[in-house]
Amino acid sequence: MSELGELFTFEDYGELLGLVANSILAAALLGVVGGLVSVFVVARDIPFAVHGVSELSFAGAGFALLVGWDVVTGSIVGSLIAALIIGLGGTKAGQRNAITGVLMPFGLGLGILFLALYDGRAANKFGLLTGQIVAITPAQLRLLVVCAVIVLAALAVMWRPLMFASVDGEVARARGVPVGALSIAFMLVLGLAVALSVQVVGVLLVLALLVTPAAAASQVSANPFVVPVLSVVFATVSSVGGILIALGSPIVPISPFVTTISFAIYLVCRAWGARRMRRLGRQRSRREATLDRHSSLRAG
Repeated sequence: MSELGELFTFEDYGELLGLVANSILAAALLGVVGGLVSVFVVARDIPFAVHGVSELSFAGAGFALLVGWDVVTGSIVGSLIAALIIGLGGTKAGQRNAITGVLMPFGLGLGILFLALYDGRAANKFGLLTGQIVAITPAQLRLLVVCAVIVLAALAVMWRPLMFASVDGEVARARGVPVGALSIAFMLVLGLAVALSVQVVGVLLVLALLVTPAAAASQVSANPFVVPVLSVVFATVSSVGGILIALGSPIVPISPFVTTISFAIYLVCRAWGARRMRRLGRQRSRREATLDRHSSLRAG
């Protein structure tokens, strides 16, 4: 119990809550962005690409830290470069995975090099890996808001054709949908989303906001309108909830709380989905049994 008391104190919680109002706003906005983007990450089966982009985002942030530039800007530039490279590499999963596999160690190595050369505060280095949303400045918040608006506007414009291309790329191409251009455009959107999410959970845990929300939502429903809504709710609850809990802990950073909430939501949704599938299976079995007993109904 003494260890738990050291882990959570909740001293001056109300005062701390007022100090991080901008961070909570940013986390909520990033939850919306991450929840919507994760729908396509899951639909296009590219969680590996998310991790690859995050490694170059880490390298960009590390370089910015080394030379004294804005870390958020460096993270965004690194993410966009990685996303463009992966997007230009091709639309097939094998091509994307190969390029991502090459970029990941390169980006990670660069990031480690830049941090090794940086002789400033160790907390700044650690923040790149675990998130630093509580240290966000008003200027960084404005930049995050602008990038989030760009992401949301881009998704609004290409939502339907992108979903069509994600579900069945060959048919979409045959119908005249510019699958290749959409793939590159989405990768750039994903790059921005990764750079934004890195501010909350860091490079190592970015999948918690860009994969888990939609993966959890898809366990509960297959409705194309319900899944994005649930994904946004799950991502927002994880990001904002992580901050609110972390304010009561002077030791643990935000990211473990964000990822724990996200994982717990996934487990609940997974159990709910399994129960729903069993219920549907029983209903199907009963219908089949009824048709077997009344062969005339089956013939009709």
